[in-house]
Amino acid sequence: MNAVEIEEAVSKLAEAPFDAEEFPFAFLEAFGNKATTIARLKKTGKDSTNHSDMGGILQRDNIHIKVCEVGKVQETLTALQQSPATTRHKVKFILATDGQTLEAENLIEGETIACNYPDFHNHF
Repeated sequence: MNAVEIEEAVSKLAEAPFDAEEFPFAFLEAFGNKATTIARLKKTGKDSTNHSDMGGILQRDNIHIKVCEVGKVQETLTALQQSPATTRHKVKFILATDGQTLEAENLIEGETIACNYPDFHNHF
């Protein structure tokens, strides 16, 4: 995917009704992850590539995403920062959302994003 395709996919995701169960996968797909990668993250047990230790989605060497209860985004982002799996699997980005707000951090550069969910496409 090129930058324009990613921008379009992220914009469509932000405009679509929020689906807590599917958001992490739709987010990864918007950034060009293939269907087989998404399918392996969705699996449970030994065949899964999801390494989250807190009920989210962790893609090794990339991102740790957690959808949380309304009003718990900042608390969830802090938990993602402190997660042993985040460190162990060399995560570069963490992201938490409740469907109303979204917060993310680039752990390499220290940049953070905090915005209303429908506006998140302006930051990626």
